[in-house]
Amino acid sequence: MRTAIIGGGIAGLAAAYELERASGEYALFEAGNRLGGVISSVTVAGSALEDGPDSFLTEKPAAAELCRELGLGDELIPSNDAHRKTWVVVGKRLVALPDGLMFLIPTKLMPTAMTPLFSLGTKIRMGMELMHPPRKGEADESVASMVERHYGAEVVDRLAGPLLSGIYGGEASQLSARAVLPKLVEMEARYGSLTRAMLAVMKGRPTGDGARPTFTTLRGGLQQMIDALAAKLKPEAIRLKTPVRMLERVADGWKVTTDASAQNSGSEVFDAVIVATPAWVAADLLRTVDAQLGEELAGIPYSSSIAVNLMYDEAKLGPLPEGFGFLVPASAGRAMLACTFAHRKFLGRIAPGKAVLRAFLGGVRNAALLDQTDEVLIAMARRELSEILGSHVAGLQIEPEQTRVSRWPRAMAQYAVGHLERVKRIRAHVDALPGLHLVGNAYDGIGISDCVRLGRKAARGILG
Repeated sequence: MRTAIIGGGIAGLAAAYELERASGEYALFEAGNRLGGVISSVTVAGSALEDGPDSFLTEKPAAAELCRELGLGDELIPSNDAHRKTWVVVGKRLVALPDGLMFLIPTKLMPTAMTPLFSLGTKIRMGMELMHPPRKGEADESVASMVERHYGAEVVDRLAGPLLSGIYGGEASQLSARAVLPKLVEMEARYGSLTRAMLAVMKGRPTGDGARPTFTTLRGGLQQMIDALAAKLKPEAIRLKTPVRMLERVADGWKVTTDASAQNSGSEVFDAVIVATPAWVAADLLRTVDAQLGEELAGIPYSSSIAVNLMYDEAKLGPLPEGFGFLVPASAGRAMLACTFAHRKFLGRIAPGKAVLRAFLGGVRNAALLDQTDEVLIAMARRELSEILGSHVAGLQIEPEQTRVSRWPRAMAQYAVGHLERVKRIRAHVDALPGLHLVGNAYDGIGISDCVRLGRKAARGILG
């Protein structure tokens, strides 16, 4: 069984690794000059700086399990949850998320009642939410619609919107509640009130020392995982700078034709193919095979993002607000979506005495920022940081010791309203094309662990 893997991001690499373990025959085609996709990190001045994602969710085990298999178990480190605190920009000040907030859901009365994050009207509505009736069998809706029904528009603006923008780079008004927040949809169907549901769920969860960290990462950066995966693969099976131009269904499998610009351009026939590209790339490859499948794939929207790393001497910078960083609501009218205090989120990744502020720009609202120069983006991030943190951190006027800008155009799939139905239609078309597998962040989970799980699952399906 000979398999073509198109795309060298984490999903494609996980598939290749699974085939390699089983001594399967495969070739991995990557259009770019490196593996890893949006996972990329470098060591600068003794500090691990992430260009893309900085971690994976601990509750989804696939990525951590893969790291342990690769011999990186001792490099796994947890998020510093003991000092976890997140702020939201409200007007010209930072307001802390209240204690007891479980994602979007308030679970403690006094912190919710006392927080300046919400108005009195919203707080009253939060209390009344306890009487919310169950909602079963209804059509899909946006996250914004669901949250507003329970807690009001202010919670969408100051909480749901910024949180989801930080995760998806998208808009709460466009994202599917069933695809993005399936557990909350289930809670609403059973309990009605999301607050009552979350309180019931929390009764069975460990607290204090028994609680798992929210995030997990690698001490030297997530690039460690990519490098370890690449080291396990046969060098001759990895074809960098080799864009695939066409996929064709032929009698004995799948014909893969690479672009004329590739070093060894031409066509090869494989028994199976794993397409691990963004959905919009997969759409171009598969339109000639199944026009309707191509249209469905092209219909999955994407957002772009920009990460700006700024490294400072911590003593010169001065003390930052407590916690991991802050979120910026759309109503604030800023280019920045969020900022992470990277040296606080994970201990031991940033050199002693250094502070790293990681600002995120772009998203659905500001995709045009991708065309700006590094200098403009750095200046923009520094200006907004000074405006937001200026009253707290006088040292932001000093020049950062290191800067690094990373652009990720059309990198994050958006699970829009109706996404689950679209994925069901896509799977029906794929099932009618033996040997074809689609993996990546466009279908069943956007995180690193989701992509690892789907990549390995596809490979196991081929191995049979």
